[in-house]
Amino acid sequence: MRPRTIRDPVWGNIRLGAEAAKVVDTPEFQRLRRVKQLGVTHLVYPGGVHSRFLHAVGVYHLVSTAITHLEREGHLDALSDEDRADIPVVHLAALLHDVGHYAFSHAMEELRPESMLGHHEEIATQFLEAGPIKGVLANHGPDVVQRIGKLICGESTHPLQGLIAGSLDLDKIDYLRRDALFCGVPYGAIDVDRLLQALTLAREEDDGPLELAVTEKGISALETLLFSKYQMFRNVYWHHAVRAATVVFVRLIETSLANGLLRREELAGPTDEELLGLIANKIDRMPDDRSSDRDPSFTHTMRLLNALNHRQLPKRVLELTGDQLPDRVSSWPSTRADLMVMLEKRMAEEWGVPSESLMLDYPSDPDMLDLNLLLVRRGAVVRRLTTLGERGLIDIPRLGRSLYHSARVLRVFSFDPIPHPDPKPLLELIEASEHDVESRLATGETLFG
Repeated sequence: MRPRTIRDPVWGNIRLGAEAAKVVDTPEFQRLRRVKQLGVTHLVYPGGVHSRFLHAVGVYHLVSTAITHLEREGHLDALSDEDRADIPVVHLAALLHDVGHYAFSHAMEELRPESMLGHHEEIATQFLEAGPIKGVLANHGPDVVQRIGKLICGESTHPLQGLIAGSLDLDKIDYLRRDALFCGVPYGAIDVDRLLQALTLAREEDDGPLELAVTEKGISALETLLFSKYQMFRNVYWHHAVRAATVVFVRLIETSLANGLLRREELAGPTDEELLGLIANKIDRMPDDRSSDRDPSFTHTMRLLNALNHRQLPKRVLELTGDQLPDRVSSWPSTRADLMVMLEKRMAEEWGVPSESLMLDYPSDPDMLDLNLLLVRRGAVVRRLTTLGERGLIDIPRLGRSLYHSARVLRVFSFDPIPHPDPKPLLELIEASEHDVESRLATGETLFG
């Protein structure tokens, strides 16, 4: 196998090394061509049909570019012989960082924890252990799968770990630029060249570990990365119709697991269309007495499947934006899926619609603007940048809590119309503790009118 050049719409010509080209040709990596980068987002932004395959190759390109810069500037001279010898493994980890992704990408990871086999980083190992990929990797030692797995999960001690997973991992740069391009929105403007040129290696303490760092000249470029991420969440990833489609997908999978159409073990492996086809085929093979109207569970599953296939999404019947929500919302909406289900059932009952028609959505990603990165200031002074920022130098992290709050929206979706529901009772419950919510739901009092 020889090196290969791939023409990419974001970065232009990407040159794959011979080993990377072998990995790309394995069935496990080719599978990523049929896993959409943005899950169900294409139902709202039709151009958003780009694949995890393209994204993985893009991240490989950015990591290779960053390592070339670090080598050229002499920053890699500080590496130990062992860490320098492992640089080819870092390249491969960049290429393989998403090999374990489920169908429909991150939408699947909104399932309840007990419904999943683990996040895509955690199940990547089973794909890396597959014969074709493992055979390519074998030249790097018997424990290469474990070393790549640690890099993917952010658990490696290699100084270049930050290129694969961390505040400045180049995965973010690629997906923000790529998602913006394919969705046709102007929010992915990141000063990539400046940011890559500002990369270096440093130690927080004289005897501390060597880590990826950014010099002071890269601060403004880092700000473009953080703000671009905020804009993409607010305008694309958490767009109301994208969230409606995502909630439908999650309910489809949860319902299919609950009624026995799917097993957890069947979630890891299928591509987007394979997974939907698997559900449809199992419904078709069901005995008439189970798939008919006499079994509401399967009727609801078919409704959810048709909603995705024909874009018949539930409508917003209530929406509370950041300016309407309290500054501090109780944590239970993000941690107690069972309580959210109970709340949905009570709302549906009191608003007079079928319980399966109504869906409550309050997306959460509290780490989306987190920052934990070494900053090398003038005079070789090393400071750790966190979400507190650096006074007078980088202020966007200081705004992170406010930006995150303004991006979040609490929505109620319903397949059936609900005329003018009152938001006040829901607001009161969102502010209450989970104990208070449980107590109120356990009573027979009317909560929503």
